[in-house]
Amino acid sequence: MPLPDPLRRYPISLPDGSSHKGTVFLSQAIDHPRFEAGEYTYASDFDAPQDWAQRLAPYLFTFSEEKLVLGKFCQIAHGVRFITASANHAVDGLTCFPFPIFNPDRMTGYQPDTRETVIGHDVWIGFGALILPGARIGNGAIIGAGSVVRGEVPPYAIVTGNPAEVRRFRFDRHVIERLQALRWWDWPAETIAQVEEALLSGDINVLEKIALQK
Repeated sequence: MPLPDPLRRYPISLPDGSSHKGTVFLSQAIDHPRFEAGEYTYASDFDAPQDWAQRLAPYLFTFSEEKLVLGKFCQIAHGVRFITASANHAVDGLTCFPFPIFNPDRMTGYQPDTRETVIGHDVWIGFGALILPGARIGNGAIIGAGSVVRGEVPPYAIVTGNPAEVRRFRFDRHVIERLQALRWWDWPAETIAQVEEALLSGDINVLEKIALQK
């Protein structure tokens, strides 16, 4: 079966033929200069918003200095929030009160934290997870429901808790290295469709055979 059209805002069609408005491909639903989402990355919400960027990253403003970058084929569950760097206050003074933001002449350029938040490819972020400023999540990682994530998450790690900690890895180190080298998410859509069964069943040998033919 071919992959869904990545240019569709609503990629899921219900049995009656209507579009499921609670799930969107973010590349088609986000219009924000500081928010990037790769093809096939989707978000779901039981109360679908009009403005998906504001719902997912409420502190990411059009004038923010940081970016929020999501790779391809990510899966974002209901209630996930990205708390980006614009939300942070300065902590190196005697107070954390952000005096400059109340003065239009001083607001521009005042951003104590400018770290970007970067999510890799094929990352599953579970229900209600909170991703904090500057987090960097590796390819293939799983973020458990309700987790609070800061810092770096290794590729193909499963993390849970507050603060989120690595509980285990999805595969052994050798398989992770092979997957990282394959970068199947960058393959043409027709090739990914060809190996869908192998992706779902975990047959990495099929992917490597295809890669050799490319």
